[in-house]
Amino acid sequence: MTPPKLKDGAREAVDGFLADTLARTGAKGYVLGVSGGVDSAVVLRLAVNAVGKDRVLGLIMPEKDSPAEDTRDGEDLCRSEGVQYEVLDISDPVEGFRKVIGHDPDRKAMANVKARCRMILLYHFAATRSRLVLGTSNKSEMLVGYFTKYGDGGADLEPIGDIYKTQVWELARAVGVPEKIVEKAPSAGLWKGQTDESEMGITYAKLDAILYGLEQGLPEQEVARGADASAAEVARVCDMIRLSAHKRGFPPVVKIGLRTPGPDWP
Repeated sequence: MTPPKLKDGAREAVDGFLADTLARTGAKGYVLGVSGGVDSAVVLRLAVNAVGKDRVLGLIMPEKDSPAEDTRDGEDLCRSEGVQYEVLDISDPVEGFRKVIGHDPDRKAMANVKARCRMILLYHFAATRSRLVLGTSNKSEMLVGYFTKYGDGGADLEPIGDIYKTQVWELARAVGVPEKIVEKAPSAGLWKGQTDESEMGITYAKLDAILYGLEQGLPEQEVARGADASAAEVARVCDMIRLSAHKRGFPPVVKIGLRTPGPDWP
């Protein structure tokens, strides 16, 4: 059991979504972080196709532990699309955070700091240029919470948020993302040698098979059989979904008045 190939019209649906959002909001364009990975490469290509290269700004935001290859790949992608881009090294603000708190936190905590520094830059450029921030998270990451709350999860819209990672690879090839980028081991570049699959403890192929089975409403035992996974692996994915639910919703608000921001008053 694996997610099916992207349905016909998926790419056109994203294009329409991106174009319609600018028309509806009056924003002048989009800003997105370009990491040199496949997710941001796909979003970059789709955004340019939907609204034109002059309305897309790419930010490449390395720090001292970022692979130099990723920065080069990000620049190459932006140049190939013809979009304006900036390379902004976030090493100084990250180190400044260490100085402010007075100690060196563990690497996962610092990974969140890096993601939030990037979010701040994205929203700075969006605000000063009357643009919207495009997220680059895929469905697999969003469902299991593999993103930083108010970091890379901070965006105005998520064009590939309903597309599984294995489908992103399919879409990347369909829209002509360089094979070098498609074949690169998925990594958030949070520390040297870090990869998504090693950190999550599961391959995207197996994760997507489990998630797709759960999406179909199948019993966990049947999901395990269809995904060639153990019962423990399915249970763990279910826990990841449950424990990360707070990342995907509006912060809970105590209901006092007639209409409450969030549930009653979007």
